[in-house]
Amino acid sequence: MTPDVRQEQADQAARAILEQLPTLSQRGLVVDSPPGAGKSTLVVRAADALAQSGAPCIVIAQTNSQVDDLVRRFVRLCPHLRIARLTALDYTVPADLPTLPGVRISARIQDLGSAHVIVGTAMKWATVADRRWPWAIIDEAYQMRSDTLLRIAARLFDKALFVGDPGQLDPFSSVETHRWAGLPHDPMNSAVAVLLDKNRDLPVRSLPVSWRLPPSAVPLIRDAFYPFTPFHAGSQTATRTLTFGGIGMGSPLDAAVDRAARTGWALLELPARFTHRIDPEAFQAVVGLAERLLIRRAIITCEQHPEGRVLEPRDLAIGTAHRDQAHQIRTLLRHHHPRLHGVTVDTANRLQGLEFSVTIVLHPLSGRGDASAFHLEAGRLCVLTSRHRHACIVVARAGIAGLLDAHPSTDPVHLGSASKIPDGWEANHAVLAHLAEHAVRAWELRGRRRG
Repeated sequence: MTPDVRQEQADQAARAILEQLPTLSQRGLVVDSPPGAGKSTLVVRAADALAQSGAPCIVIAQTNSQVDDLVRRFVRLCPHLRIARLTALDYTVPADLPTLPGVRISARIQDLGSAHVIVGTAMKWATVADRRWPWAIIDEAYQMRSDTLLRIAARLFDKALFVGDPGQLDPFSSVETHRWAGLPHDPMNSAVAVLLDKNRDLPVRSLPVSWRLPPSAVPLIRDAFYPFTPFHAGSQTATRTLTFGGIGMGSPLDAAVDRAARTGWALLELPARFTHRIDPEAFQAVVGLAERLLIRRAIITCEQHPEGRVLEPRDLAIGTAHRDQAHQIRTLLRHHHPRLHGVTVDTANRLQGLEFSVTIVLHPLSGRGDASAFHLEAGRLCVLTSRHRHACIVVARAGIAGLLDAHPSTDPVHLGSASKIPDGWEANHAVLAHLAEHAVRAWELRGRRRG
């Protein structure tokens, strides 16, 4: 199927959603979006359509960075709208936001009354009590906790458009939440899960095309993480290429980046060893992969750069499960690899919503002796393996398949809790089985070179 046909499919899906809003009889509409399907663009288009019809709306996101990005997108795509940014009293907005034309910023809702669209975080909206709007658009709705939705739904808006990615990370908390697990009022349930459970008649639509993921990535990501949200790649295989201006040295690192360039995936497998979170050898490997990509002058082509351009540090991301892992890798980059300045290194929680040309992932289960719910979380692995436009390289210690078989589950089953689809154990097995077809075993290549 050609990109033009995919574009028409995406346009038809978006039009159907926007046309349904004015006649919606239910209190809400849910839109499921796979990675890179134009979710944020839909949010902007929906707000514009509502404002043009005389229904000013509020836009609710989950983090300040999401809100700031939405404000920039509104200014770029809808310069005719008056946009307001509702902030917390102690939040320092990025320096560029006050300079954007037509944007008002305030911590007081009373100062923003003339805006067509007001954008703020869910926690800030929970403090607003004296105004009501006909519509709200909730971005990253699957990240919103159900108790947060309960605080704002009854008093802030009449109807809502919920837009989110069902395969991404669930809401998270900095405190232990086991006491509520399985209870009907569990605040850690996703707002969308509770919404659909209590309102069985709510319509659910989906966006059918991922403009981020290349054709090599869509089958795995779709089957492992989105069993009920079918989607296709918006690009063709010939359009997205990764080539090199310099030859490799025959090292395991070079073999991995060559494999990723050819197929879109690579698994650099290190010798089996229990290391838990801190694994200096694995940290050196992910940094070395990034360095090889830049030293060999990787060249990327895509719809945006059909003539090709040299890969830059800003096109690369290194993803981890834990903050201390990301900190250790950043320290390596800062002190020993100055040419890698500009490479993004962060956890899945912080990488969610971002995209890069190539991603390098330290597998959450690498080097572990157990498989906890945190490390088996399907959304975490989904985020880490779905940020790329060209290729994804995973670094892991050998033995994960055996670990999964030995630890199918470490958490108790709570009656009444919604089943997690997809199951993290099954999703990890599916990804690992696919990566095994693209494995580069570091110790085997080293042995051949010595021989």
